Amino acid sequence: MKTIDMPLLADTARRLMADGKGLLAMDESTGTCNRRFGAAGIPQTEAFRRAYRELLVSTPGLGRTISGAILFEETLHQRTRDDVLFTQVLEDAGIVPGIKVDLGAKLLAGHPGERVTEGLDGLRARLKAYSEKGARFAKWRAVFSIETGTPGPACIAANAHALARYAALCQEASLVPIVEPEVLMDGAHTLAECGEATHRVLHQVFEQLDQQGVVLEAMLLKPNMVLPGTECPVQDDIDAVADATLACLLRAVPAAVAGIAFLSGGQPAELATVRLNAMHRPRDTAPMSNPWPLTFSFGRALQQPALAAWAGNDANRVAAQQALLHRAACNGAAVLGRYGAVMETP
Repeated sequence: MKTIDMPLLADTARRLMADGKGLLAMDESTGTCNRRFGAAGIPQTEAFRRAYRELLVSTPGLGRTISGAILFEETLHQRTRDDVLFTQVLEDAGIVPGIKVDLGAKLLAGHPGERVTEGLDGLRARLKAYSEKGARFAKWRAVFSIETGTPGPACIAANAHALARYAALCQEASLVPIVEPEVLMDGAHTLAECGEATHRVLHQVFEQLDQQGVVLEAMLLKPNMVLPGTECPVQDDIDAVADATLACLLRAVPAAVAGIAFLSGGQPAELATVRLNAMHRPRDTAPMSNPWPLTFSFGRALQQPALAAWAGNDANRVAAQQALLHRAACNGAAVLGRYGAVMETP
């Protein structure tokens, strides 16, 4: 059995969780990226995807507030117009390159409305190839919906097992695994119902991680915030969301975990930042201090303003990069508890 390279993994995890920094999730599949391009009137071609992603990775100064970038497989192999691999551009900026390795969520047989993420077959060989291409960490996402009877035990067990096997394979390949169990925002569930479902999911995930021998000090968790559903008539305030999220994590996540990087999950960009900031701001209702660092690993909440500014026109490149830098700076301030609405003023 291959010995885990703990010094390397610990160093990567430390770099990803650097103070005042977070992760840029730019790992949308081709289908998802094309849908967003289509909505923005941008041609849905490889050339435009490459141009957009080059815009993101080459943003001057991005490394001041972004510690790592999660890439899609297509992006891992792409180069700039000057023929430099995107992974090299990121490394030169002090940003750790990573890779999404799951193959997407599929319908779970016998359990209508629930899904299991696939991609374990052949993963060992793929991880080796990704590492040789410059990836230093990986990500695997599992999704859970809250409806009557869901997420059910079979769905949670299947996804928790897959997440744990993926994480063990990553550490074997000297890649830091980001474990992403996402309880979706869609639905009319309450804040409390989201907290209960998130706790059940996380409990099973860490039980499976333990059974598979995953070293917690060399992995990161990418969870959802505990939120009321988008259709819930009661939308709890910022502090209530922060308290519910932290209380859930403190009950379910071992202190040994190297760090937690929240997904945005479709939240509006500014609201995701405000909620992140609240978890770092001292207040009377806050639970006990956190044993792990907390940061962000946002996709749309970082990218959407840049995509809207770019709109597929290279003349808008600088404006798009400024939009990305602005959102990254706002979230970088939030992980230090220093974000304020004044930062949104032009």
